Amino acid sequence: MPEDWEAGGFGLYLHWPFCQAKCPYCDFNSHVVAQIDQQAWARAYVSEIARLGAETEGRVLRSVFFGGGTPSLMDPEVVDAVMTAVRATWPMANDIEITLEANPTSVEAGRFAGYRDAGVNRVSLGVQALNDADLKALGRLHSAQEAMAAFDIARDVFERVSFDLIYARQGQSLADWEAELNRALQLAVDHLSLYQLTIEDGTAFGDRYALGKLRGLPDEDAAADMYAMTQAMTAEAGFVGYEVSNHAVAGAESLHNQIYWRYGDYVGIGPGAHGRLTLGGQRYATQTPLAPMEWLAQVQREGQGELAREALDHDAQVAEFLLMGMRLREGVDLSRFGLQGDEKYISKINDLADIGMVRLDGAQLCLTAQGRPVLNAVLRALLEA
Repeated sequence: MPEDWEAGGFGLYLHWPFCQAKCPYCDFNSHVVAQIDQQAWARAYVSEIARLGAETEGRVLRSVFFGGGTPSLMDPEVVDAVMTAVRATWPMANDIEITLEANPTSVEAGRFAGYRDAGVNRVSLGVQALNDADLKALGRLHSAQEAMAAFDIARDVFERVSFDLIYARQGQSLADWEAELNRALQLAVDHLSLYQLTIEDGTAFGDRYALGKLRGLPDEDAAADMYAMTQAMTAEAGFVGYEVSNHAVAGAESLHNQIYWRYGDYVGIGPGAHGRLTLGGQRYATQTPLAPMEWLAQVQREGQGELAREALDHDAQVAEFLLMGMRLREGVDLSRFGLQGDEKYISKINDLADIGMVRLDGAQLCLTAQGRPVLNAVLRALLEA
């Protein structure tokens, strides 16, 4: 009988924690340093691949994702060393997706051919805005012209290209976003990630917002209008919103992110990387030290870069399964974890269905178009069951 994780698949996430500058809206584990011993990082990644590969021997790897930070600051030789180790460790799916996140500057675009030669077949560009004033306000180091030049190179080098944009930015009107999204859809290859600007505690924007100095943000109604327009325009252009913030032409959905959302297993390597591993019938949450040099030193000293694993009980797994899966347009299969026979969940689901927030088709539960913009409220209601 297949284990539950097999419904989502198996992937590898590798975290590169370094950036050229810290963006004011970013709450990811990213750091600015003067010098990086790239070969030491390559050796640590390869060591961790061997250790975790021994625990997951024989599993077919569906995806590899180089995230960050700014992975396009990695030397192509580091990516090549990682991918050589990956190929020697796990059998790989015929259609394996190997993604690298990149900043769209000319310096990093120059490395693209090296990444392709190492095995990367998909790049995700952090464009964020298509005009220079907003890029500057977002703390980005590239210009709109540089972004377009890098995008053109990426399109020539890689089979698949995605890029990110942030909307509901300072001073942005609905008409501004409509024009920008229109341009993005004309440029896009097969995938777009479109995120509403969120102000996170502990970021420069969060500090400014708390002091009342982050002016010109669209109000909730304006942001909701931008979300609705985003869904309509992307659908019309053939970029289906298969997840709350992600849009793709048919067949170009991110395989790696679908492993998260479908609650599969994934190895997390690098500082601050999280993983989910089912071993001996028990699902574990894995995590690593946040500080880059602390993680590197631990791998070098102890031969492993993990903190203590947490065994997830049934309730914790159900919560994660719903939190991740309800983001998808397809929703979740309640027969996983036996939820279709759990009266407390069915009662809550019926309440949500009565007010038009969710739809239940057999054991498949998904959000309605009306429920998607208020996903967090729907999740709160489900998890209170």
